[in-house]
Amino acid sequence: MIERKKTYPVKIGNLIIGNNNPILVQTMTKTLTKDINSTLKQIEDIISVGGKVVRLAIPDLDSAKALKVIKQKIKIPLIADIHFDYKLAIESIKNSADKIRINPANIGCKEKIVEIIKIANDYDVAIRIGLNSGSYKKKLKNPTETILSQAEEFINLFEKHNFKKIVISAKTTDVLSTIDIYKKLAEKYKYPLHIGVTEAGPLLQGSIKSALGIGILLFEGIGDTIRVSLTSSPQDEVKVGYYILQSLNLTKFGIELISCPTCGRCKVNLIDLVSKFEEEIEKKNLVYKNLKVAIMGCEVNGPGEASSADLGIAMGKNSGILFIKGKTIKKVDLQSCIQELVEKISKL
Repeated sequence: MIERKKTYPVKIGNLIIGNNNPILVQTMTKTLTKDINSTLKQIEDIISVGGKVVRLAIPDLDSAKALKVIKQKIKIPLIADIHFDYKLAIESIKNSADKIRINPANIGCKEKIVEIIKIANDYDVAIRIGLNSGSYKKKLKNPTETILSQAEEFINLFEKHNFKKIVISAKTTDVLSTIDIYKKLAEKYKYPLHIGVTEAGPLLQGSIKSALGIGILLFEGIGDTIRVSLTSSPQDEVKVGYYILQSLNLTKFGIELISCPTCGRCKVNLIDLVSKFEEEIEKKNLVYKNLKVAIMGCEVNGPGEASSADLGIAMGKNSGILFIKGKTIKKVDLQSCIQELVEKISKL
């Protein structure tokens, strides 16, 4: 069991992060925030795959004002993402943001940051100090040293003004640098940490980089919220985030699928069977059942190799066996095996 590092509790809307509360998977809408209908639709899609908090880009005043309308129509916390213009941070707070993310490195002079702090205190809104290697105009010779130095500078500024509702993030595009930075932050501070590998890339590559960076940190007990940054849909970001947590037994996120990579013993197209299974559980809204399900390509070794699964099938040439907890229940044919497996799941 992973022992998480204790951090201060910080309230975000109706949720509390830190202090060993459940780790939240965060994502970001990819719509224009001021396009309220499109943004609401995307938030609904995010909620449908388990999203419990969402961040929105605020590049202009219309987007800041749109927050108030959006907030009235949803129940999950909204985070406003601000760069460059401190006035947009202030307007976002006044328009119902539950938390704001600012990158102090590009907001400007400290007086502007202090103005944000004052308003956030008045409205009891949390602030994420979100440092990011991609936000610097010049390439950093030593990203770790620069980011840690700036994190310390800004945390000191917030503390000087008695602001403690802080969340910290300090991401880079490099897995090892990201891990190094967060481990040092966790050693020095008790504020909740929002972790992730920034700009991780397309679905496959980005998922692997994120799983390594986020997974290693979580294994060390570091992290209170996570973001998987993918050039893909926000739904994919949420799913990958939850799968990372589930792989470390930090949460339950529906069906965990165990399937073999196939070999010379496999007599069926297992890739097609697995795809069909995923389609069926999505269609029948069974994705979020907390079960381990195995789909194996070998009738001989399948049940043994997948004995930890709650149920599954192991295929032979034209038929297979349906098993529960490693015990054979019945024989199934190739054409109906997925249907029978799905029906069994629906009854559990």
